[in-house]
Amino acid sequence: MSIMSSAASLTGTCAAPVLRTMLNRRVRQGKEIADRLAERRGIASLPRPAGQKLIWIHAASVGETMSVLALIDALAGQAQVLLTTGTVTSAKIAAERLPAHARHQFVPLDVPAWAKNFLRHWRPDAAVFVESEIWPNLLRLTDSHGIPRLLINASFSARSAARWQKFLPHAGILIYGFRYVHVQSRQDAEVFKKFGNAGILEWGNLKYAAPALPCDAERLDELQGQIHGPVWLAASTHAGEEEMVIEAHQILLANFPTLVTIIAPRHPERGAEFLLPRRSLGQPPLPGQVYVADTLGELGLFYRLAPFAFIGGSLVPIGGHNLAEAARLNIPVITGPFTENIAEQAEILRACGALMEVRDAGSLAAAVTAWLQNPDAAAQAGEAAKTAFAGLEALPQKLADLILRIAL
Repeated sequence: MSIMSSAASLTGTCAAPVLRTMLNRRVRQGKEIADRLAERRGIASLPRPAGQKLIWIHAASVGETMSVLALIDALAGQAQVLLTTGTVTSAKIAAERLPAHARHQFVPLDVPAWAKNFLRHWRPDAAVFVESEIWPNLLRLTDSHGIPRLLINASFSARSAARWQKFLPHAGILIYGFRYVHVQSRQDAEVFKKFGNAGILEWGNLKYAAPALPCDAERLDELQGQIHGPVWLAASTHAGEEEMVIEAHQILLANFPTLVTIIAPRHPERGAEFLLPRRSLGQPPLPGQVYVADTLGELGLFYRLAPFAFIGGSLVPIGGHNLAEAARLNIPVITGPFTENIAEQAEILRACGALMEVRDAGSLAAAVTAWLQNPDAAAQAGEAAKTAFAGLEALPQKLADLILRIAL
């Protein structure tokens, strides 16, 4: 065991009492599900399926969960799937979207005894970690159980890559142990090559191959019947951005008095923070007002309702959120300046004329005005956006075949 692994094991064991207290506090905050809290200690709430191989896929939260749905579908008939995540919202998505051959559990926290509980019960034939979700004890014990592991859709920000390079002498268990590393982009491939990884696969970004966000046609018809004027969407927003969106709305009313601005917060549970009409309360959008879309699983509906969208996490220093979800639904996008987490996506859309970049409420209002006044230009940009992210339909099956080959 390396020095880094020994330290991680000791730290995880000593932290267990504190983590138990933290989990109980998170239950009170609505960030954990009380009836499933034992899963966070590696105690399963479901039996292990018998018969076929079991592929364990770990996706941290909602974005990663959405990106692996097509991969899970591609494994149907060939393996059972265990999907683990770490958030309540992703668990709700899993409950709604997982097919019959897959089940969901919360990932155990990185305490050696809890990781052992998890692995002894589930005994997966292969472990698939998504993006940069790397936990030292869980990985070490996965190896000790003889479970081959892959890292898919791997990506490191420049900051993360620099931090990991400081630990190169002791990072073997974390970085080198993946049988294959499938990366999002050529830039990510270069980062992993610096770590000495073999088996680097530049097959494209799995997020671009994810199924289109779902939409209930009856609910869409209902909303379209309630909105008779211009409409636009601010999606995946955070605190600090909503204030700018609302300010932009006030500016826009001078030229578009019946405008409906829809805000879909990144975390829908924040809807109660807004003294505005809210979807979760069954309230309809009203002409000239901001409307809060604070329901889970309906973002696909609102993308189809609006001709273009601002994508949040980009007017505040978070790094941006998935632009491909909107682009694949013919939606051109507006972003702020903080797009380091989605730099490749932004560049793709910028190159095809489907991206506007803003810095504050005033420039956001100007960008919205430009596309509201020229809907044909917005529609053309949307078609260009969809085309730019086409062509990766075969990627989920390609990854599924690889996973099945390495499964014991």
